[in-house]
Amino acid sequence: MSSIAQSHDAVREKVREGYSRIAESGGTGVPSPEDAGAAGGCCAKTSCGCGGGAASLAKNLGYSEAELATLPDGANLGLSCGNPTALAELRPGEVVLDLGSGGGFDCFVAGPRVGPAGRVIGVDMTPPMLSRARGNLAAYHERTGLDNVEFRLGEIEHLPVADSSVDAVISNCVLNLSPDKPQVWREIARVLKPGGRVAVSDLALLRPLPAAIREMVDALVGCVAGAVLMDETERMLRQAGLVEIRLKRKSGNMDLMVDAQDPLYRKIIEQLPAGTTPADYITSLDIAAKKQ
Repeated sequence: MSSIAQSHDAVREKVREGYSRIAESGGTGVPSPEDAGAAGGCCAKTSCGCGGGAASLAKNLGYSEAELATLPDGANLGLSCGNPTALAELRPGEVVLDLGSGGGFDCFVAGPRVGPAGRVIGVDMTPPMLSRARGNLAAYHERTGLDNVEFRLGEIEHLPVADSSVDAVISNCVLNLSPDKPQVWREIARVLKPGGRVAVSDLALLRPLPAAIREMVDALVGCVAGAVLMDETERMLRQAGLVEIRLKRKSGNMDLMVDAQDPLYRKIIEQLPAGTTPADYITSLDIAAKKQ
């Protein structure tokens, strides 16, 4: 195995370990010191920087009360940095693929939008997350009457989905975790139908992070250290053959996510140059594109 492949596998294992702990804890409670970064994920579980936990964060990111009311208990783990289901403008009858589906949050939001004739497929590489999501299917059916959501085990760099079979690919604060982002975008292009579209909410960099932060394992699991510059994101989409690319900064979302009392963000802030904040380096980004 090449050194690059070994490095990629090591990153995936760190991410898998961190998100396994999130799934098993349910995203609740105060994390232990060794789990502080992993339990924080993309947002601190204790407060989410938004004064009310995961539900409050979701509302501030644009999810409606009606959408949140139909969610199975425990599906929303507070790992969002945007609202890709709204960005995708999903329509009845469509097939939707959610990359890094976690506890099923965005899949269960997307399901009623595509209706009984549509299908939502969630892919996640973390078995405890997959178990949590599948365990929520009965409650989803009870609340909506729908059986249109499924979850598959797999890596987003090697999607267990057929070529040209998906109308829309969504993802919420996950692609930054991948050690091989160009391969993820190639896979997205592969599975999309001609004319299919991408709607991704993720974190991106406005300028390079200090080396000390890039090397922090918990900052990687917390969706920070693996983020790339906006220009690099656009380049990867173009190289994958996607068109009509639109990148929209959502700078206000960082204020919702960053909590100076969260152990992860305390560590990050300590490593930043004096007078700067995480929002000077990191932004929430809406990414939209199409396949020709």
